Amino acid sequence: MSAEAEEDCHSDAVGVGDEGNESLAERDLQARLQMFRAQWMFELTPGVGSSNVDTRPCRAARSSILKAAADSRGRQELAKEEKARELFLKAVEEEQNGALYEAIKFYRRAMQLVPDIEFKITYTRSPDGDGVGSSYIEDNEDASKMADLLSYFQQQLTLQESVLKLCQPELETSQTHISVLPMEVLMYIFRWVVSSDLDLRSLEQLSLVCRGFYICARDPEIWRLACLKVWGRSCMKLVPYSSWREMFLERPRVRFDGVYISKTTYIRQGEQSLDGFYRAWHQVEYYRYIRFFPDGHVMMLTTPEEPPSIVPRLRTRNTRTDAILLGHYRLSQDADNQTKVFAVITKKKEEKPLDHKYRYFRRVPVQEADHSFHVGLQLCSSGHQRFNKLIWVHHSCHITYRSTGETAVSAFEIDKMYTPLFFARVRSYTAFSERPL
Repeated sequence: MSAEAEEDCHSDAVGVGDEGNESLAERDLQARLQMFRAQWMFELTPGVGSSNVDTRPCRAARSSILKAAADSRGRQELAKEEKARELFLKAVEEEQNGALYEAIKFYRRAMQLVPDIEFKITYTRSPDGDGVGSSYIEDNEDASKMADLLSYFQQQLTLQESVLKLCQPELETSQTHISVLPMEVLMYIFRWVVSSDLDLRSLEQLSLVCRGFYICARDPEIWRLACLKVWGRSCMKLVPYSSWREMFLERPRVRFDGVYISKTTYIRQGEQSLDGFYRAWHQVEYYRYIRFFPDGHVMMLTTPEEPPSIVPRLRTRNTRTDAILLGHYRLSQDADNQTKVFAVITKKKEEKPLDHKYRYFRRVPVQEADHSFHVGLQLCSSGHQRFNKLIWVHHSCHITYRSTGETAVSAFEIDKMYTPLFFARVRSYTAFSERPL
């Protein structure tokens, strides 16, 4: 069946192409004949010799004939494009109706006439006005309703027994439906969904259940609390944003539903062999992981282990990874509207047990010191995702000696070893907090 269908489609396309070529050749032949007749009649005119023949009338005749031929070609191209448009829209209609075999036939015939017909259709009207392509006609009324989906859903809600019903059961059931809960209880449930970890992705997924849940998920108070959690007192004014939700989505911020990861690769020289004939070279690869939390905490880890084995350990701050660094961060916006992240991180303090084996020996006291790392990163967007890239700006180590209280600062040069960190969302991420927003 497929082979026969392809032969039929090919024959239809070839037939249409042959008909167009024959008609074009016939029109060119007619134009040449008219030009020859005009020149012949001009030469046979009495009193006009071959020496004093004025070529102006001949040139005028030729120009008029060429213009007529060009006009005929233009009309032919327009007719061909209109026919291809009609065939393409017919194919679209057949595809929507499920007749894929017929749709393929019309698609091939249309593209045989005009190869780029797909990009010349605006889908605003049907060529014949018979309903072909009517599904592409813009409905201004529906577009205006979908412009503000929240107000549209609020208008669709019904009032039953003087109580606002956010949702209704689709089927009759003897069990208690969630729609009987008061609005205050539902909003408290939604705050538990968001939680103190700001799991706004789960809130958006919950809004897809029904119109009532969509309205609850757009509650301004939830988004206002989320903005206060991220920016604190610096977001007391809503201007220039139109809503708290728009502020949370558009204002630069670090993301909490995943981990920022960078991969660094370099080549270092190894030791010389024993016989002295060669020296080994090693390719070194390691990763940096940075995980932010809404309450201002941050975790940083540098390890050669790959993300599939490390990312699950960074879900919460209660990780048992020894080499992890913990600290706090803050957001800062410069005069040039560039958002930067500044963090101070330290290594986890480990309580070493007392070794009673050498308690009677006199040991040389070791000068104890605390190490802290100061990190500066610039927040920016890359590709289609927002706020998914961190560029290194500053990195230094502060060593504070406990005995004297002195602090020594060692700044690291930001070179090619500090590759940008890109955000990787954890697909199975869920909020683990036991506190509501």
